[in-house]
Amino acid sequence: MNMFLRVFKYRTQNNTNKKKQESEKMTNQNVVVSDAKSTMKVAAVAMAAMSNTSIFSPAVPKPPSSSAGRFVRRKALKKLETQGGPPKISAWVDSMRASSPAKSPPSSPDHDSWMVTHPSALEMFEEIAKSSKGKKIVMFLDYDGTLSPIVQDPDRAFMSDEMRAAVKSVARYFPTAIVSGRGKDKVHDFVKLNELYYAGSHGMDIEGPSNGSDDKSIVCQPASEFLPIINEVYKKLVSKTQFIEGAYVESNKFCLSVHFRNVDEKKWPELAEQVKEVLSDYPKLKMTYGRKVLEIKPTIKWNKGKALEFLLEALGFSNSKDVLPIYIGDDRTDEDAFKVLRKKKQGFGILVSKFPKETSAAYTLQDPSEVMCFLQRMVEWKQASQRGYYRS
Repeated sequence: MNMFLRVFKYRTQNNTNKKKQESEKMTNQNVVVSDAKSTMKVAAVAMAAMSNTSIFSPAVPKPPSSSAGRFVRRKALKKLETQGGPPKISAWVDSMRASSPAKSPPSSPDHDSWMVTHPSALEMFEEIAKSSKGKKIVMFLDYDGTLSPIVQDPDRAFMSDEMRAAVKSVARYFPTAIVSGRGKDKVHDFVKLNELYYAGSHGMDIEGPSNGSDDKSIVCQPASEFLPIINEVYKKLVSKTQFIEGAYVESNKFCLSVHFRNVDEKKWPELAEQVKEVLSDYPKLKMTYGRKVLEIKPTIKWNKGKALEFLLEALGFSNSKDVLPIYIGDDRTDEDAFKVLRKKKQGFGILVSKFPKETSAAYTLQDPSEVMCFLQRMVEWKQASQRGYYRS
């Protein structure tokens, strides 16, 4: 028995020392890894912060603590986004990995508990329709991963003709906006519908529907003064990354995207070093992390949430209680819009994802095919309501 106690005591001390060494190592890389108690505390804070549910969502608890580690990683990732001085290269690479974490299979307990708090918008359509009665619906749609699948080549992210028809039908009944990180003109070339509002560059380039003339009903470019800097940085990044196989720098007019989806992970530190070197000379630009992409934007306080608020105001709905905004998106940048709707307790967000994620959205859809089904059901519901046939 005494021998057992000595072995147990040695292993306990050894594990404690290892954890301490790992914590010190990660701290030196500007990454803070919480212990179990801290993780539970962060999860509790996240649950409390998300308690303001949308007008559709019942007050249900957030997923259990099995998801807390993912929430903590997201918090660490948020801290590493460059808004002051850039972090160390090792921290950049860690964040590049964290932007596309390992996925939980749809049958896992993690996924099942997440679906309880973020149910399918298709399965809950009757509830959505009931709550929409008497309200003016305004649709906001992301593009990549929402209307089109995520593809290896960003220039070939084409939407299907069936999806285009669904969006066109929705726009016939509801004001509809495409809110994308893409450049406005580029996403317009993909969608090919003039009757929509387009908010490109993460909402920093907004234009209203075309009526056939050169005049647009709405124009908003809050980052126009940054255009010369963006163009300058674009040229430097293209030059710096041209020899890194798979790297692709995309100009989105008022922001830039450095795609590393096709870059060998062993080359990520080299790519991060090149991007860091360029950005070190431009303090008016910040960098955030997306799905296998580094997003470079002006430091102004503008995002997809601000674009949503601007469009609602431009449409005359800023203080209206009879408007119901619906925002559908799949990326971290869409969370800014989800948070606006949750804070206003008006309308709701729908996250497009097959896997559990920390989100402020009220509902979920698995992929673009389900997005298309949801849009088609919205049109069918509206048509039936106008004929007096729909019964919720």
